[in-house]
Amino acid sequence: MGLFPLSPLAVRKMKCFSRYLPYLFRPPGAVLSSSCHAEADIISTVEFNHTGELLATGDKGGRVVIFQREQESKNQPHRRGEYNVYSTFQSHEPEFDYLKSLEIEEKINKIRWLPQQNAAYFLLSTNDKTVKLWKVSERDKRPEGYNLKDEDGRLRDPSMITMLRVPVLRPMDLMVEATPRRVFANAHTYHINSISVNSDYETYMSADDLRINLWNFEITNQSFNIVDIKPANMEELTEVITAAEFHPHHCNTFVYSSSKGTIRLCDMRTSALCDRHAKFFEEPEDPSNRSFFSEIISSISDVKFSHSGRYIMTRDYLTVKVWDLNMENRPIETYQVHDYLRSKLCSLYENDCIFDKFECVWNGSDSVIMTGSYNNFFRMFDRNTKRDVTLEASRENSKPRAILKPRKVCVGGKRRKDEISVDSLDFSKKILHTAWHPTENIIAVAATNNLYIFQDKVN
Repeated sequence: MGLFPLSPLAVRKMKCFSRYLPYLFRPPGAVLSSSCHAEADIISTVEFNHTGELLATGDKGGRVVIFQREQESKNQPHRRGEYNVYSTFQSHEPEFDYLKSLEIEEKINKIRWLPQQNAAYFLLSTNDKTVKLWKVSERDKRPEGYNLKDEDGRLRDPSMITMLRVPVLRPMDLMVEATPRRVFANAHTYHINSISVNSDYETYMSADDLRINLWNFEITNQSFNIVDIKPANMEELTEVITAAEFHPHHCNTFVYSSSKGTIRLCDMRTSALCDRHAKFFEEPEDPSNRSFFSEIISSISDVKFSHSGRYIMTRDYLTVKVWDLNMENRPIETYQVHDYLRSKLCSLYENDCIFDKFECVWNGSDSVIMTGSYNNFFRMFDRNTKRDVTLEASRENSKPRAILKPRKVCVGGKRRKDEISVDSLDFSKKILHTAWHPTENIIAVAATNNLYIFQDKVN
């Protein structure tokens, strides 16, 4: 029997299902080894809250760490941008699905903040299967003088109580508590890749490979399926959902992207199940650039509405594209993130890097976009001046208040002193997750298990 070349889609299907093989073909009595400590510390999501005063990170160990920005003091005005640890809590634990014989990782896939309504903060965090709503609140007073309990909390003998006391609140050291208020579970057969809070602040959506569900924050045991692309016969599956997000101002509109490089804009007013899109964004492929890897590198790993709601930004393996909602046939801007990797796609396929899912973010005014690359590089593109810069997040060049120097990658020929050769890039150091402060030029960059916070040079 002659060997036949696998189509890229078949290859991706194999990649998707290969993660299940260790569990499907496990010998009886085998123990699933847990990930090592270093693996658990890898940051898997970064998100500023709506004011930028708080910054949350989630990691592969299921932990959420929240950083709070220091208040400005007259003595040290330059310390205003510094973030310190505010709260740390375990959001998700590893679980096991006995029906499917599958281990459910504790890794935090996404964090989304809700706008602050009172003294407490609320955020959503999700792993592959379960979304949780957390309340983070401060306590600096404790009640004393209970009538039915002693000071240690033990119940007193009612016959010994001879007089009633008025309980009082006494000051105590500030304590930050994180409590789970809602747990939204059992609604996803496949892995959750996105959550997005709606602008009505009453609902949110969660998206997996084949379905998108709409939830009400008050109802945990029921969700509405608003997108379902699962075919009756799974052999006919041609694409999967890769990311989804609500419009920032219109609560009826959302977009989702696919592994085929397409974006669909849906309107929930047309029907309960958004199986027909309102708009369909796709760039026609240039036949001269077609290769074995075309389908894999065109898969969209992230989609983000601009703050204004007029534009959509998408990230695929090699580029960032900006789309105007009023023009569906091609993007209005295309930025090459690391085009020098085009000649290395074969080796990137061999080491699985070609399946990395890079995210992208807008700055507060939608004028600059940022996304990550390899070798701990991250890229910024100014939409007005069309200038771009490559910066590096590493311990060597990230001393406090040091100015980052632009980096350049040399593809061939003679290498200059300040350039790095494309052959010496470290593909194990990758920046997949970044965040931008909603109003200021402060960015957070996750490089494996390190979080870097950079800000504009302050005079």
